[in-house]
Amino acid sequence: MPNSPTDLTLASFRASIDNIDAALIHILAERFRITKAVGAYKAEHALPASDPSREDRQIERLRKLAEDAQLDPDFGEKFLRFIIDEVIRHHEKAKNGN
Repeated sequence: MPNSPTDLTLASFRASIDNIDAALIHILAERFRITKAVGAYKAEHALPASDPSREDRQIERLRKLAEDAQLDPDFGEKFLRFIIDEVIRHHEKAKNGN
């Protein structure tokens, strides 16, 4: 029954999810624009591509934010580590002139 209330409810949920997914992509794109500038700065100033102490602080901070938001902090950490690893890969490329 395509016009049942349940289908309209499900469609509404899915529309919200689609909007959130689009926002996540735009936020990630903005984050990577900024980290690209950081990578260029690090390359220009011969700084290391990674900063383990900052990464540890960020993980700790975002695990707390995840807990406060009632999101599994292990998932939050995995997600952030994935992003950090990608940023470091970009910084390494910048450092090598790619």
